Amino acid sequence: MCVKDGLSIHNNAKIQNDIKNVRLFRGLEMKHNCPKKSQYLSGKRILPQPITGNYSVTDLIEKTFNAYNAGRIKDACQLITNEYSKKDVTVGMSLAGALTPAGMASSIVPLIEHGFVDWIVATGANMYHDMHHTFNLPLYEGSPNVDDCALRQAGVTRIYDVLFDYEDVLMETDRRLRIILTRKEFQKEMGTQEFYHHLGKIMNETEEEDKLGKVGILASAYRAGVPVFTSSPGDSTIGMNVAGLQVLSDKFKLRINPSIDVNESTAIVLNSKIYEKGKTGVILVGGGSPKNFMLQTEPQIQEILRIKEVGQDYFIQITDARADTGGLSGATPKEAVTWGKIDPKEVEKSVVVYTDSTIALPLITSYVMQNTSPKKLKRLYDRKDELIEKLRNSYFENFKKSALKEMSRLVELLNKN
Repeated sequence: MCVKDGLSIHNNAKIQNDIKNVRLFRGLEMKHNCPKKSQYLSGKRILPQPITGNYSVTDLIEKTFNAYNAGRIKDACQLITNEYSKKDVTVGMSLAGALTPAGMASSIVPLIEHGFVDWIVATGANMYHDMHHTFNLPLYEGSPNVDDCALRQAGVTRIYDVLFDYEDVLMETDRRLRIILTRKEFQKEMGTQEFYHHLGKIMNETEEEDKLGKVGILASAYRAGVPVFTSSPGDSTIGMNVAGLQVLSDKFKLRINPSIDVNESTAIVLNSKIYEKGKTGVILVGGGSPKNFMLQTEPQIQEILRIKEVGQDYFIQITDARADTGGLSGATPKEAVTWGKIDPKEVEKSVVVYTDSTIALPLITSYVMQNTSPKKLKRLYDRKDELIEKLRNSYFENFKKSALKEMSRLVELLNKN
């Protein structure tokens, strides 16, 4: 066998073949399969033009938001105006982080009234602080660079740079809420959708009496028939007050049942996708439990109800959370595909904006209001009984088809107990 440079010809040929395969794998010798250069260079040209004093928000976003997270804000704006604006798209919005103390109802209420938010999942804290504004209890702009021990002594509460009176705002909201919760309509078991509907009715009446304008999300959601859910109802001052009244008297009958919320939120997505043959989109402001609760409707349909489905069609998230820590807040839409939460055929349209929600959301709302016509309100709260009945029927029929023995066994065990 011939030898060259210490290698047999046979071995040398094998090495060369391996190198060729590696190059092929890397795409270094597959130019004939690569997209043409023009396909990569087909986007709008970046050519800086000076901002003028006449720029609208639309001008600012379309002409100067060229790249990075500014580019993602523009992508979100265009996805909403192009897809979410369609009448067959049902839009869910999740709200996490201290949004309402910062006055973010100014961005959310217009989207509700414009028909671009059909259902909401929010932290209980956001709905609690929403009531301060409706009750005309003032919150103030302040500074994060203050002595918190001095604030505590002065009776001032701080949410970063938002300051308000402990007694006259926090405790006063609690006093008014407890009185509201003694009303007859609250004395039963219910989910948070019904709870917030009753509370929203009272907030709407308060807004009208005080003539404050449209300052509250709960009041706006009530007027528009938009369901509001809280995935962790005990994790807020609202939940704390409910628990306190249970200790106070056995005559207080309100019990929040999260399982009702799981089924009623899932029924919204099920109806939109399966019964009405429409599409669904989400606007996730922050992450946390509200994000998961909104997205878990699809696994609930697929895993539990045994109904063939592929996930949400459109996905927009504003977040400051990283994906590499493994938390849900930073989880990407591509990861969500593996859970059945996002349609894999639509995932490339998804937009994640890595920035502060209080920066991005006002810009997005302003752009949407300037560039779209109002949609007809879906008023999903008014249809909640109809939607839950569809869910029950679908669950029974599909479980029976796919796992009749399991269903029979579960019923048998429940009957025994």
